Amino acid sequence: MRVDLFDFDLPQELIALRPARPRDAARMLVVRGEGAFEDAGVSDLPDLLKRGDVLVFNDTRVIPAQLEGRRGEAKIGATLHKRVDLRRWQAFIRNAKRLRPGETVEFGGGVSATAEERLADGSFVLAFHGEEPVEVLLERAGRMPLPPYIAGKRATDAQDREDYQTIFAREDGAVAAPTAALHFTPRLMDALDAAGVARETLTLHVGAGTFLPVKADDTDDHAMHSEWGRIEPETAERLNAARAAGGRIVAVGTTSLRLLESATGEDGVIRPFAGDTDIFITPGYRFRAVDGLMTNFHLPKSTLMMLVSALMGRERMLAAYDHAIASDYRFYSYGDSSLLLP
Repeated sequence: MRVDLFDFDLPQELIALRPARPRDAARMLVVRGEGAFEDAGVSDLPDLLKRGDVLVFNDTRVIPAQLEGRRGEAKIGATLHKRVDLRRWQAFIRNAKRLRPGETVEFGGGVSATAEERLADGSFVLAFHGEEPVEVLLERAGRMPLPPYIAGKRATDAQDREDYQTIFAREDGAVAAPTAALHFTPRLMDALDAAGVARETLTLHVGAGTFLPVKADDTDDHAMHSEWGRIEPETAERLNAARAAGGRIVAVGTTSLRLLESATGEDGVIRPFAGDTDIFITPGYRFRAVDGLMTNFHLPKSTLMMLVSALMGRERMLAAYDHAIASDYRFYSYGDSSLLLP
């Protein structure tokens, strides 16, 4: 399909630079397969779901993966995006023309890394020096990797270390937050428990590739980035049982949805999973695992705009976004939410 079919105009003032406070005070647009759009709030979620439904969260934890350093006199910026092994990460490099394989970048605080090789996509493999875990080094020298549409408008600060992390964050490894879950609070979880809505978690380490623009003119020519994920056998078993009992599987975020769909066969059975996925969901895709999606509002012409269009229909989603813009919903990572129920 043509990528420009997923374009829309967004006023810059609707890009949220801070989250709602409290988190569950964010607005939520409810989009069903047909009928009028419903203007609700995230706190209404327990009334919008049914007893026996299951919300699936991503428990990945964002690491401070943005680094600023020097190679000699040259300033070098690095955004880690995928772990290779215990000491090596793939990284997108700013000012990459000043860096060659074999050279060392000093990031300050006693943190340094060697650029081992340059990959076909232009990124580098960085091998960190020393014996301390890389996560410890990043806590010392790195900062939270806010998306470009926020970082380009204001500086990252200490508050982002809390704001850009979900209450489910357990497994270190993401360089972007699973932002749909940023809206959840202990108060909201208690209300969902009381309503009989179950919850499960999986892990997908979100990479910086999620922010890469689609440069191709046609979706068939776009190379999707890969990310590592895991679904435990017990989790898959409970999800299948919930569905068999009539419950709906509602993914919280496109990261949860992509991993669930990667782990599900043509028979609709969700299976344990551990490994990379580069699933690219566009209109025409037949969903096998999920019955709904809670997600924030996405960038025009992005792979995630294509994903929600596959779930709800392209014209339906463009109409929903027109409504959201006219109603002053806040967009992107720190913005408002939507509940998509096809």
